[in-house]
Amino acid sequence: MERASQLQPVGSPCTDVCRLDKTTGYCEGCFRSREEIKAWKTLPDADKLGLFPALLARKAAA
Repeated sequence: MERASQLQPVGSPCTDVCRLDKTTGYCEGCFRSREEIKAWKTLPDADKLGLFPALLARKAAA
């Protein structure tokens, strides 16, 4: 079996707490911006993975 077919797609960081903070503009659950949320389905997996450090930093700063 090819290695590429064994890889799982990157899942969404959504926590079902879908409220945008009025000050930061980030979702209070997943810490993505409105633009990041909209683009998530079409982002390449590498871009999704690259976003996780920023999401963790936003969460830590909240």
